[in-house]
Amino acid sequence: MSIIVLTRGKVFLAITIVLFMVLVVVLTLGFSHRAPAAIVKGRSMFPLLREGDIVFILRCNPEEIRIGDVVIYRSKYDDKLIIHRVVDIKYEDRVRYFVTKGDNNPSVDLAEFDSLLGVNQARIVGKVFSINNYVFKVPYIGNLALIFRGG
Repeated sequence: MSIIVLTRGKVFLAITIVLFMVLVVVLTLGFSHRAPAAIVKGRSMFPLLREGDIVFILRCNPEEIRIGDVVIYRSKYDDKLIIHRVVDIKYEDRVRYFVTKGDNNPSVDLAEFDSLLGVNQARIVGKVFSINNYVFKVPYIGNLALIFRGG
């Protein structure tokens, strides 16, 4: 059995390699719309989510989304993704509409609603991965991708 002794230089090199690998993953996630993760931009979900946090997207059927879940949906004005909490669910003609609101916003996302009912289930990308209302996130690492993306 041999023992590997890490000098300061080797420790620095190991940390640099790990940080480089994290940077590659973050940049990949930041530029891919099909990635299973998203980088938070803005303060609408503060204090739960902060700008630069990376959250993991759980693809799901609309029937699996409950009040209180944090969902990711496509804006009806552009291809941007919005991460907000479901505060109510409405049904019309067998279609689910999710009433969403940022935790730090004073009111619901009325400008994003379809037919004033809520966000149509067709625009839901998924929900943020959580267990017992604990959202799994990687804090602040996404700031690197936001800086490189100019966002």
